[in-house]
Amino acid sequence: MYKLSIQRVLLIIAVCLVGIFFAVPNIVPDKTHLPKWWQPVNLGLDLQGGSSLLLQVKMDDVMKDKMSTLEDSVRTSLREHRIRYQNLDSNKNGVTVKIADYAARDKAKEAFRKLDTGLVVNEDENGEGVVTLQYNDQAMAELKSRVIDQSISIVRRRIDELGTKEPIIQGQGSDRILVQLPGVQNPDSVKILLGKTAKMSFHLVDETTSVTQAKRGKLSKTSRIISGSEGEQYVITKKPVVGGENLTDARVAFQDGAPVVSFRFNTIGGRKFAEVTSNHVGERLAIVLDNEVISAPNIQSAITGGSGVITGNFTTKSANDLALLLRSGALPAPLEVMEERTVGAGLGADSIHDGMVASIVGFAAVIVFMILAYGLFGLMVDVTLFLNLAIMLGIMSFIGTTLTLPGIAGIILTIGMAVDANILIFERIREEVNRGRSIRDAISVGFTEAYRTIVDSNLTTLAAAAVLFYFGSGPVRGFAVTLTVGILVSMFTSVTVSRLMVEAWMAKFKPTKLPL
Repeated sequence: MYKLSIQRVLLIIAVCLVGIFFAVPNIVPDKTHLPKWWQPVNLGLDLQGGSSLLLQVKMDDVMKDKMSTLEDSVRTSLREHRIRYQNLDSNKNGVTVKIADYAARDKAKEAFRKLDTGLVVNEDENGEGVVTLQYNDQAMAELKSRVIDQSISIVRRRIDELGTKEPIIQGQGSDRILVQLPGVQNPDSVKILLGKTAKMSFHLVDETTSVTQAKRGKLSKTSRIISGSEGEQYVITKKPVVGGENLTDARVAFQDGAPVVSFRFNTIGGRKFAEVTSNHVGERLAIVLDNEVISAPNIQSAITGGSGVITGNFTTKSANDLALLLRSGALPAPLEVMEERTVGAGLGADSIHDGMVASIVGFAAVIVFMILAYGLFGLMVDVTLFLNLAIMLGIMSFIGTTLTLPGIAGIILTIGMAVDANILIFERIREEVNRGRSIRDAISVGFTEAYRTIVDSNLTTLAAAAVLFYFGSGPVRGFAVTLTVGILVSMFTSVTVSRLMVEAWMAKFKPTKLPL
């Protein structure tokens, strides 16, 4: 028999009260003075409007990086084949190199064609031996498509890491991205977040050359001058010892009460980082983000755990922003805001009003049906439905979910599933009473046996929601989040809270007849 222990009762009541507490802001008339941790559910773009940003991907920068990488590959190939060359150079359109020897020229062209797919290798017609490497139209189109897709993915992770804000992010044309943000009337912080490419790398500080010497021209070909985040300048090696592409995670931590950013490498990055810190103890390691040194600590000892810490004059917000940028990955190219405007709600006021009326009528119909079909037990279910809705709103408010029409559909669906669960329980109780069991035994068996069926069916729905969240984006992920929260809450209210109410009624009134 279900034991009504004081600890269990207090725990159930506490969960209900906490859920109701976080749902209260949704019915407060004036929300302007509420603290940030106690806010209502955000409404989606289709319900309240927001901001729209049109971003342009700077493809010229992508092509310069691509051709610079190709230039390095050409240089390596020429050296491997011991071919003399002159005037090796690159720009956004291609790579050029002069090879005077005719026989070596053919050998070089054959080697160049193997460097990458889609390469077109041409020789000038005047016989001076200038060879040009360019990508064909198909390769260029594929590259631009990959850049746009990667940029959209990173923009989405930066704006909506948990998949609860439901922004609209989609490609537009060949080099633009449209971002629509529900409820955001001043997207300055978002523009700052998106304005950073977040290309991070680790370089050794060149201790043999001072900044003054470097400015006078006494600078090694392998080093360069770079500015720091606080205005100071450094001389660092051009080639990074570890690249930011090897980062797998970044989080905010605290050292001596000050916020710092802890990071972790993948296996390859961890091995490189361990080698560098082992071979350069006592030297400084510059951490460069978007061509700016944000920290240059001394290497005190070898760091072999594949992780490290970025220190600096961070605030909690700036540390969180940096960690988010590093987690989401570097943009393949800078983004430029081409257009910014405020957009209205996608649905008119009449549509929103009609939707609310339909929801209220449907909810009321369910309440009436449960009372007519199951009497006192149906009334108890109606109480749990209100609790179910309040706790769902509380959780969604707490995690910052944005509510759109798909989200409302998820709420209605889970409320219906909660009613189904109680119907299974009550019908099983009726069957047990008809078989001759006492009311107490029938209630115990009804909840216990129906619970297995409820768990099985809800686990199946949870698996579907997980698939939607993993493969979906935007409103689909929002629907998955809402559905998951609703299922978990409905299992709690339909089984735990309902049973608590039934058992409390049994203990107080000791009925001899089932009120079904």
